[in-house]
Amino acid sequence: MRIVISEFMSLDGVVQAPGGPDEDTDGGFAHGGWTHPFFDPEVVGGAFDDALAKAEALLFGRRTWRTMAGAWPERAGDPFADRMNTIPKYVVSDTLGDEELTWDNTARIPGGEAVARIQELRGIDGGDLLVMGSPTLARTLLHEDLADELRLMIMPVLLGGGKKIYPDDGELRTLKLASTVISDAGVHVCTYRPIAEG
Repeated sequence: MRIVISEFMSLDGVVQAPGGPDEDTDGGFAHGGWTHPFFDPEVVGGAFDDALAKAEALLFGRRTWRTMAGAWPERAGDPFADRMNTIPKYVVSDTLGDEELTWDNTARIPGGEAVARIQELRGIDGGDLLVMGSPTLARTLLHEDLADELRLMIMPVLLGGGKKIYPDDGELRTLKLASTVISDAGVHVCTYRPIAEG
């Protein structure tokens, strides 16, 4: 399985709380919902439709999983929502109890086992293992060179600080731009893949 990381991102690299004001206020972040003025169903929505269509499973960090699990089950009846609700899901967490995994087809991966378990999933034949949001998990996957594709929806806004996905480890990682589409609102949907060294 390929690991694909899909993120809404500001021009200054922030991915925190794209969906709403109360989604993630860590660090005093006050701009939750910043993506709304730039979202369009054709380009940005189309990028998500495409990513989900190629996914065989979803992979989340705890906070993003909680947000998604609180939103998607009530949207049943829409093809995108139905796919979100039925596809297998993995959540990396040391604190979620099994009784809390109420979103259909969710399995928990303990945090201490995450890298090894994700490497195992990556070794299985199949479609993509799609990561949405989950900045701490995304940063770990990039640090461990486990991401096979980055799909970034880069929005024309500066947020002045917040959570980012890029490792701060001093390592050079070269990527290839595989595709780009620009929406009328100035969103760049860019797909990057690592360049194999050797």
